[in-house]
Amino acid sequence: MQKKYWFIATLFSCMIQQTNAQLQYPATKKSEQSDDYFGTKVNDPYRWLEDDNSDLTKQWVKEQNTVTNDYLSKIPFRNQVKQRLEALWNYPKYSSPFKKGKYYYFYKNNGLQNQSVLYRQEGLNGVQELFLDPNSLSADGTAALGALSFSKNGKYMAYTVAQSGSDWQTGYIMNTETRQLLTEKIEYIKFSSFAWKGDGGFFYSRYPKPDEKSMLSKQNQFQKVYYHKIGTPQSKDILVFEDNEHPLRYFGAGVTEDDRYLFIQVSEGTSGGEVLFTDLWQAKALEASRDNAPAADATSSYGGAKKAPASKGALKFTVLIEGFDTEPDVIDNSVNKILVKTNDGAPNFKVVLIDPADNRKENWKTVIPEKPEALQSVSTGGGYLFASYLKDAATKVYQYSYGGKLVREITLPGIGTASGFGGELSDKDFFYTFTSFNYPPTIFRYEISTGTSEVFRKTEAKFVPENFETKQVFVTSKDGAKVPVFLTYKKGLQLDGNNPVLLYGYGGFNIAMTPAFSISNVFFMEQGGVYAQVCLRGGSEYGESWHKAGMLQNKQNVFNDLIASAEWLIENKYTNKEKIAVRGGSNGGLLVGAVMTQRPDLFKVAIPQVGVMDMLRFHKFTVGWGWAVEYGNAEKNADDFKNLYGYSPLHNLKKGICYPATLVTTADHDDRVVPAHSFKFAATLQESQGCANPTLIRIDSKAGHGAGKPTSKQIDEATDIWSFVMYNLGMTFKQQ
Repeated sequence: MQKKYWFIATLFSCMIQQTNAQLQYPATKKSEQSDDYFGTKVNDPYRWLEDDNSDLTKQWVKEQNTVTNDYLSKIPFRNQVKQRLEALWNYPKYSSPFKKGKYYYFYKNNGLQNQSVLYRQEGLNGVQELFLDPNSLSADGTAALGALSFSKNGKYMAYTVAQSGSDWQTGYIMNTETRQLLTEKIEYIKFSSFAWKGDGGFFYSRYPKPDEKSMLSKQNQFQKVYYHKIGTPQSKDILVFEDNEHPLRYFGAGVTEDDRYLFIQVSEGTSGGEVLFTDLWQAKALEASRDNAPAADATSSYGGAKKAPASKGALKFTVLIEGFDTEPDVIDNSVNKILVKTNDGAPNFKVVLIDPADNRKENWKTVIPEKPEALQSVSTGGGYLFASYLKDAATKVYQYSYGGKLVREITLPGIGTASGFGGELSDKDFFYTFTSFNYPPTIFRYEISTGTSEVFRKTEAKFVPENFETKQVFVTSKDGAKVPVFLTYKKGLQLDGNNPVLLYGYGGFNIAMTPAFSISNVFFMEQGGVYAQVCLRGGSEYGESWHKAGMLQNKQNVFNDLIASAEWLIENKYTNKEKIAVRGGSNGGLLVGAVMTQRPDLFKVAIPQVGVMDMLRFHKFTVGWGWAVEYGNAEKNADDFKNLYGYSPLHNLKKGICYPATLVTTADHDDRVVPAHSFKFAATLQESQGCANPTLIRIDSKAGHGAGKPTSKQIDEATDIWSFVMYNLGMTFKQQ
């Protein structure tokens, strides 16, 4: 019997080698392009692939997809993978309800709908009625809802629609009683919410009108804040704030629940912020037309703070918190003072109360002091604060009074991720969601006065939690840091060193990797795989010190953490080098590109998705300039260049090295991490590959960085990724 299985495995391995050896990649032309960075000449022969509008690039994309599709079509169990994924995916999915006016609103997906549908009902026992169905906005499901916000009493709802996954969005306004759209349309929105002032209008951020041809790749500059009055065209919107001296800054507006203070959260990138404010109770300019609105007096400031930037906007702003060395986040107004979450002098964050009339730091009052655990967010509801922390990457939530008195710790079902805490001042209860790797999202109703949680709605996924288990281990990285790793797999796993493993990580931008349920990952685990999620440095799992330990000159720590985790899994008999796949997206795509070039021997399969691969030029496209605070800038700083050049995936591929079987994924409408990163990396990888392992690129159409991707495209992508992973790890499909 053992000889029979050995024969089948050997035959299957030979089939893979034969298929891979027959691959013929498209010929990719090379240019003589090179750049000088502080005396170092760097070649960039595939620079022409940065032009996503050129006929040559379009032809290259077509030829690459042909090769990739041909390879994937020959995987013998690909259709079975898709059928199983469709079966697993097909279950009802709900969001937590939230109350606005007399209605409860919630999202629901019947199972395989491309986009989730917004429903509402009067009271918790009312009849559900369809409120807004984004599936009706496009025939193929590629139109998706973005930001959504209700006016103060729920009379109006403003929302955005994104097309084909682009970050560019268009705003619409609906009368919630009649469900009729108003005539005005808000265009050129990117990275903006709607901050309502009563029911009369809202503040939002927008960019100047982009050029149609270059809007998916050209650098975005000069974001401004406007006020839109209901019932008027966008052309009459009032310019509230601009800063033309700093074109590469983000400006986001927020209004306290009592409608008193308007805040502008300013940032120069993904880290560090400044807060400006104005008192709307004293503002009269919003009632005037834009043409007649008075210019702001930008000369005043409170408490000796620096002056607000000069602006031709209609309102006068004062600096509340100077930037950009800390991460301030306004929570709410409390008796004419401002509650702020900050890491100023507190790497794990704290909550302070600031008097806007005298904002000097020595007068700040600590409301919730820093804890050993990292404070992630603070929300409000029913007159209380809800502070969410992470303890070893798992959620813990505490309820406080506005004065900082601890009311209770909220009891959660176990180790996992809880979200959705908070509501309006008048609310008596709200709903939150709890999930973990083997715990499908479950919605709980929370009674604010008693702290009682009760199950409101369970997920009906075709999944038996009792068949799987999750454990957390701590891996020692190269410099001695203890890195948490969550392992989830079918019960009864044998530690024989031969299990297929999917390592997943992100490691950057202060984003935590916490436990979450994924039906796609369930498929891999039921096929016998181990899903390993690594909480790398660069995230927020242990506060700002953990973040800083994985950014700028410390970025190599992130890659070392992932490499150490793979080696730990081998040493502890979970797997071996021929059975490890590594996967990550965006900054996680950079992670995969870095570790597969630094340790190509350690991974059998690599899946870099929508990754930042060219670390010398990322800042030149769309909003890439905002990542310089995380990565550095190779053009402006010699030390940054040396550091970035040392790990940039594109620039560290070497001819003749045997790289893992690689499936690069990107999309034609990704204007967050433009597809040129993946194009150039894939072309260079194909040229460099020193063995028969396939190096393919999958370029999706009418899709972007990931948000809003329709279910059909999610399943198609998951089918191709898992088929590629299983095929190259030597796995066979197991019928369930």
